[in-house]
Amino acid sequence: MTNLLITGAMGQLGQEMHSALANHPLFNPTYSDIVVGESIIPLDITDATAVEQLITERQIDVIINCAAMTAVDAAEDNEILATKLNVDAVQNLATSAAKHHARMIHISTDYVFDGTACTPYNETHPTNPQSVYGATKLLGEQKLQEVLQDNYTIIRTSWLYSPYGKNFVKTMLQLGRTKSAIKVVFDQIGTPTNANDLARAIVTVLEAPQWHSGIYHYSNEGVISWYDFAQAIFHLSGITSCSIEPCHSDEFRTRATRPSYSVLDKTKFKSTYEVTIPYWEDSLREVVKRLI
Repeated sequence: MTNLLITGAMGQLGQEMHSALANHPLFNPTYSDIVVGESIIPLDITDATAVEQLITERQIDVIINCAAMTAVDAAEDNEILATKLNVDAVQNLATSAAKHHARMIHISTDYVFDGTACTPYNETHPTNPQSVYGATKLLGEQKLQEVLQDNYTIIRTSWLYSPYGKNFVKTMLQLGRTKSAIKVVFDQIGTPTNANDLARAIVTVLEAPQWHSGIYHYSNEGVISWYDFAQAIFHLSGITSCSIEPCHSDEFRTRATRPSYSVLDKTKFKSTYEVTIPYWEDSLREVVKRLI
């Protein structure tokens, strides 16, 4: 039996990890978060002593770090907090993992890229984050690599959504039910990721007969804009009372710069783990069914 520590267990991905690991015969999960919930052990991952104590007590073999400061605009105004959660906490987890010969799966982001490409980003493409969020997530990746060397797997993902927490799908459903018209940007291109699909991809990494250290990209298949995504959400949920108007990004002033193009190339993940990744619209349909 492999003892797992899943951090950020109250977040979108953390909650989907619950169902992905439910009754799994090979893994014994411990779910932790700063916020205490049912069956969740409180853990401040910015506290190195607390991290070491929990990993020691639970005899952790693999850490799955789903925790992060993901409030992109808020990070611009609080770089200290973003650094604590996206860099220092990662180093704390990695340091304890190294001490106990444990491995670590770490979730990162498409925001490590600048968005100027015109073809999908692979894992060797030069990084150039344009926001505090992207910069701290990249630095977290680098700290992890320095400490754990061959005992880490970094999975970069994009446009994550689920029935839990705050995300674009839930926001569109709320606006569609309460507004007569909204504007959504059409000049930011990427791929949505169903958190449940990502959770199951992580289980695939855990189940693999061989550990494959390195950086991998994972999102659903396909390429769309936020405008197209919003249209699909309305279509699948049957919302017809609210119209969506496409607009440019510069019509919405935000603190952080978003990548205008952040499609991820999943070839490495698919070939390494011999998996087929679901198409974004099929995965969206499943989540919308859970929400309406």
